[in-house]
Amino acid sequence: MPRLQLITPIAAQIERVFDLARDINVHSQTLADTGETAVTDGRSSLLTLGDTVTFCAVHFGIRQRLVAKITEFTPPRRFVDLMLEGAFASLTHTHDFEPTPSGTLMRDTIDYTAPLGPIGRLADFLFLKSYMTRLIERRNQALKEIAESEG
Repeated sequence: MPRLQLITPIAAQIERVFDLARDINVHSQTLADTGETAVTDGRSSLLTLGDTVTFCAVHFGIRQRLVAKITEFTPPRRFVDLMLEGAFASLTHTHDFEPTPSGTLMRDTIDYTAPLGPIGRLADFLFLKSYMTRLIERRNQALKEIAESEG
């Protein structure tokens, strides 16, 4: 199972970074280039334990739909979303937050299995892993800019 791990230092308090990372409106804003939208079954735009969220976006020229559930939630240190439906055979995204003297260290760990067995493993080797890494890096940079802004 492939694993991506990205670490982003952010000059903002841990509570702010944690809340921005679980805000579906901010999520859509940070991935606007994919046309990504997120809709939750919860009462708030801030995801919490047990919430289910549906992400829709265009990747590789194909409209994608992924449904995930928040399966772990320890504010402001961690939350985990687990794919229930989507293009991957499996996907788990762990969001960890650690306070530092200069703000927060945000760590994304994504464990996934591409679909289609050997074909999916080849696609992962050829382009999927690098595509997903760039996607999360762009999202994290946009989230960092929002968190470090005055707003």
